[in-house]
Amino acid sequence: MEITVRHASHPDAVRNFDTEELRDHFLVPTIFKADGVVLTYSHIDRFVVGGAMPVAGPLKLESAKAIGSPNFLDRRELGVVNVGGPGRVTVDGAVYELEPRDCLYVTMGSTDVRFESLDRANPAKFYLNSAPAHARFETMKISIAQAKAVHLGDPAQSNERTIYQMIHPDVCRTAQLVLGMTVLKPNNMWNTMPCHTHDRRCEVYFYFDLPDPARVFHFMGEPDRTRHIVVANEQAVISPSWSIHSGVGTRNYTFIWAMAGDNQDFTDMDMIPMETLR
Repeated sequence: MEITVRHASHPDAVRNFDTEELRDHFLVPTIFKADGVVLTYSHIDRFVVGGAMPVAGPLKLESAKAIGSPNFLDRRELGVVNVGGPGRVTVDGAVYELEPRDCLYVTMGSTDVRFESLDRANPAKFYLNSAPAHARFETMKISIAQAKAVHLGDPAQSNERTIYQMIHPDVCRTAQLVLGMTVLKPNNMWNTMPCHTHDRRCEVYFYFDLPDPARVFHFMGEPDRTRHIVVANEQAVISPSWSIHSGVGTRNYTFIWAMAGDNQDFTDMDMIPMETLR
């Protein structure tokens, strides 16, 4: 298992970041490596983002010094979304089959978590998000059909999309983790515009279904001092609470959003008027 640690950045410092510094602090360029678990530990809300891609055999979720406990989930909860071929996750002996775009919430206190592909020629890719937890709930599989679907947007604004709320209070109880998937319809490229911040929570965007050479231009930063990061397929961007988070692609795409912080209210947003953006 590989784990990289990222420290939090004050907005005053970020104002002076050049392109490479922005990418070094906020872009997660590598989520999947064959037969590996790759994680990034962010000190922004102590959020962990990464991926597991088993090919030759099962992979176990191990702890690390950055996690600070004997088992990875002793004081954490985990969200798993399969964005590859069919796979299987075993949690303390219980087996969960995950088809593409299925989700699994794994509760705090789970000690043995293993990831496995059902077809080596088409391996599963398990996208992982983890946040600290204070209570134990029920490990639960959420298929995309079981998610709460919210249809938003307008073709005239190039943002017609469906939001699938998966790890969400209306679907699954958690300590603080909230997670979902947004699928843009063909010929729609914008997400989260008009944009917002939410000072109570951080958020991570993971972009996929983006064949080369397509890219997403992800906007971040303070509303009156915006910046952008160019994002390729299967890369993620960590968004601190003070930053906007929005993007436009060179074609339609799908992204997974995950949040952690003081509340789980999806609608708790501080909307940014378009005229204040700079």
